[in-house]
Amino acid sequence: MSEREQELRSGLARVEERIVRACGAAGRAREDVTLVVVTKTYPVEDVRLLAGLGIRHFAENRDQEAAQKAAACADLSLNWHFVGQLQTNKVRSVAGYADYVHSVDRLRLVGALSSAVAAAGRPPLRVLVQVALEKESGQGAGRGGVAPEGVEELAHAVADAPGLELAGLMTVAPLSGAYAGRPAYAFERLWEISRDLRATHPAATMVSAGMSADLEEAIGAGATHVRVGSAVLGVRPALG
Repeated sequence: MSEREQELRSGLARVEERIVRACGAAGRAREDVTLVVVTKTYPVEDVRLLAGLGIRHFAENRDQEAAQKAAACADLSLNWHFVGQLQTNKVRSVAGYADYVHSVDRLRLVGALSSAVAAAGRPPLRVLVQVALEKESGQGAGRGGVAPEGVEELAHAVADAPGLELAGLMTVAPLSGAYAGRPAYAFERLWEISRDLRATHPAATMVSAGMSADLEEAIGAGATHVRVGSAVLGVRPALG
């Protein structure tokens, strides 16, 4: 076993222990939570090593890096999640490899993704609406995502769009507004919005929330998917 594989094995074991504890504290089954490893800036070799350790869900936030990694790992049975802010000029590329897009936050993007999926002739793309909790009731500008009061309209558009499946909701713990520094409250609010959405879209069960620093709070609030990078992979390489 290489030194790097041992590092990844250890990081993964620590994260797995945290997830198990959080699920136990919340009275949830471990199987209810999917670990999505965020490999942005890390080499494709790490993806292959993690796949060998049983990880099947990987996330990226830059299209160019994601496309390259997905192509390099085409021989593996992996699920690719695009979690970054998505520009319409990158939609065709993303539709070529992504199984999930977590960051849909405007109607124009819905139409672009639908068209790209049709052009690619691929199976339906699973889409999550990104919720910016800091924008609730006009609190702040935020860093991407739709305000809670805009979720229903956008979700309906996704559900009605050919080639797209409404999978659920995603959020990032806010840095401003009423939920800043209070991730547990933020994730509980996301769960409330998800519950309301499922009343009209029962299949939209995914709740993507929580990262390395706050995965416990997310699981406690009902997250089904946690997006973890540095806690598994170690200190993130500097961007060049």
